Amino acid sequence: MAYSYEPHHFEDFEAGQEFISVGRTVTESDFVMHSALSGDWTELHTNKEYAEEQEFGERIAHGPMTFVQATGFVYRTGIVERTAFAFLGMNYMDLPNPVHIGDTLQLEIVVDKTKEVGRDDAGLVVLDTEMENQDGTVVFEGDMKFLIKKRE
Repeated sequence: MAYSYEPHHFEDFEAGQEFISVGRTVTESDFVMHSALSGDWTELHTNKEYAEEQEFGERIAHGPMTFVQATGFVYRTGIVERTAFAFLGMNYMDLPNPVHIGDTLQLEIVVDKTKEVGRDDAGLVVLDTEMENQDGTVVFEGDMKFLIKKRE
């Protein structure tokens, strides 16, 4: 069941658990907002005429925008709502295929591991993620490390 998961504390996560996000269609407004926020107005993302003459034949999403959408999907599931102390980074990230305006994306999440980190109030949860478009083409893969609150 996508989206309506309950917030999970550190103790609620188990290796192998799976979660699925809702889907979301990428719009031209997403491209513009990301460019404005990041200051990255690279023509491959923002110049229709230029992009049509390049390898993909159209504008494609910024790599960081694709990553940001993936992290947003994690939060939209609800599993780390009010329980995440921090996003701690990633061990790996791949962007094997481009995201296009009009693509509908969805994220699959699998708990890779949980680990005590010497804190009484939180532990490490590593989530393996894979984001696909409407055709099942993988556009993002990576593990995300979160510091997650323990139950009081």
